[in-house]
Amino acid sequence: MTTALPARVRATAAARDLLTTLRSRHGALMMHQSGGCCDGSAPMCFPAGEFLVGDHDVLLGLLDLAAEADTAAPAPPEGDDAVPVWISGPQFGAWHHTQLIIDMVPGRGGGFSLEAPEGLRFLTRSRPFTDGEIAALAAAPAPTGAQVEAGAVPALPGEPVIVADGAAAGAVCALPD
Repeated sequence: MTTALPARVRATAAARDLLTTLRSRHGALMMHQSGGCCDGSAPMCFPAGEFLVGDHDVLLGLLDLAAEADTAAPAPPEGDDAVPVWISGPQFGAWHHTQLIIDMVPGRGGGFSLEAPEGLRFLTRSRPFTDGEIAALAAAPAPTGAQVEAGAVPALPGEPVIVADGAAAGAVCALPD
């Protein structure tokens, strides 16, 4: 049995709605899954291009701000509807077996992230990939910053990237911040 390509990163409808609000104020967006330091392990949201992506950072995928929850996209998102989600190469090495689900919860966001003044914050929930999903992902490696600079794009997953909530995506835990 062949497993459809799972999304490496997904977002809840609540996170999509907050991203849509932030896009209306700041223009195109990008996200980076923080690995610690000042803002813990919170996903950070920036205006597109404001966070410098390194050659070894990994593009987990593109969130589609135009997508309905629980509907697989027939094509990759384009323009300002596409929100790339990045992670550092070493951190990807540790989490490559885990699907990240970006959610939104009440509370103060990270000091460097655009949602900080909103009284809301992004939170990463996660679930481990199955063995079949890991095999499918091995055949479609996530592109690095250097590869994206050369024109590579992430493979289109066969599942929705926007989900109703973390439970709908099978989230089993939230990453601490």
